[in-house]
Amino acid sequence: MQSRAIGIFDSGVGGTSIWKEISRILPHENTIYLADSKYAPYGKKSKEDIIALSIKNTEKLLELNCKIIVVACNTATTNAIKTLRSTYDIPFIGIEPAIKPAAIRTKTKKVGVLATKGTLSSELFTKTSELYTRNIETIEIIGTGLVELIEEGKINSPEMYTLLNSYIEPMIKKDIDYLVLGCSHYPYLIPILKKMLSNKVTIIDSGEAVAKQTKAVLTNLWFLNPKPDLGKHQLFTNKNVTVLTEILKQTRVDYTVKRIEF
Repeated sequence: MQSRAIGIFDSGVGGTSIWKEISRILPHENTIYLADSKYAPYGKKSKEDIIALSIKNTEKLLELNCKIIVVACNTATTNAIKTLRSTYDIPFIGIEPAIKPAAIRTKTKKVGVLATKGTLSSELFTKTSELYTRNIETIEIIGTGLVELIEEGKINSPEMYTLLNSYIEPMIKKDIDYLVLGCSHYPYLIPILKKMLSNKVTIIDSGEAVAKQTKAVLTNLWFLNPKPDLGKHQLFTNKNVTVLTEILKQTRVDYTVKRIEF
């Protein structure tokens, strides 16, 4: 069990932002990543479809003998993780927008949340937001089209700058001092966002927190890999390998990328 891989899935390449943090914090762990780009984005789909896709990905990771599964997708976590945990006898780690730290630290009492429709409309996000954002104004913006551009390899395209600016401008006008990224694809937009936002705005994503939670769960279950060797990393996509390969080009760990059907 200990030498088995950490399984990770997302609706495309975005969850590699989570995978990078996991491989950094847990360097001796093997990982298997599924980029479900064929069905991206999840954010526009019904809850029933999101659950079905999450089950499909879970079944594949179990077939590949994973010991724990990280749902590196905000939309899949908020809509499907309850079903996954009640269906499978394996630990699941979820990811949701880091609204709590933003709400606690904000000085202007204005917090921006950029996320998918599926996340913002979910019961889990609504409950979390209501719990921590009393007396705080949250400017919630659905990032329509952002995931698609990232999946097409157009992160630094003119279309991306125009679209992203249209979502950020209303937040700037409201004087936010924290921007919460509610999609695992969005950390790849941080360099662009920093150009658009003043240095008084702090950007928060969930990558490091998810990696630390994964480590904590593995430690408590005695599932950590005891071998001193660096972990092996396999990344699979069911679409074009080019976009996944390109987004990983600055990655310092050894990994393989392959296209498979799932």
